[in-house]
Amino acid sequence: MKIVIAPDPELRRVCDPVEPGDSSVIRTAKQMAKVMYRNSGCGLAAPQVGIHKRFIVFDCDVENEEPTPTLLINPEIVDHGDEIIRSGEGCLSIPGLTLEIPRWDAVKVTGLDENFEEVVFEAEGNLLCRCLQHEIDHLNGMTMFERLDPLARIAALREYQYALEHGARPGDVEVHA
Repeated sequence: MKIVIAPDPELRRVCDPVEPGDSSVIRTAKQMAKVMYRNSGCGLAAPQVGIHKRFIVFDCDVENEEPTPTLLINPEIVDHGDEIIRSGEGCLSIPGLTLEIPRWDAVKVTGLDENFEEVVFEAEGNLLCRCLQHEIDHLNGMTMFERLDPLARIAALREYQYALEHGARPGDVEVHA
């Protein structure tokens, strides 16, 4: 299982919902979690490994030394805060960059867990809040670049080209020549 790297057009596809009971998602999510940890990520969406289904894995518990990945199937943001916060963000599919991305300060996300039972995540002002929004963007065919205003996007694309030319790999947050 390999990480799909931008500008691959596969990252721009909107993903299909997972059918409840599709056990292949459980096996795939376990593989995705291994890829995520191997590349020092805190979240990974199915399209980032070439699967166009609506599920993500994440582990934003920076206090816990043991890996505790969470699978979220068919996630949806059902409510969000009013404030937009800009903060540094990286992406395994866009190696070598950390970009200031605007995100809501709080979100409420629903979805299904590994038992296909409904779960709700509420996050405010933390890594989980940012990660959920980032990974759900991937399910909707969006990368960090689409969250930037046009001038910032042009600058980020130039910086990204430089990072790729200098060997950036998934998990790299910056590249030094």
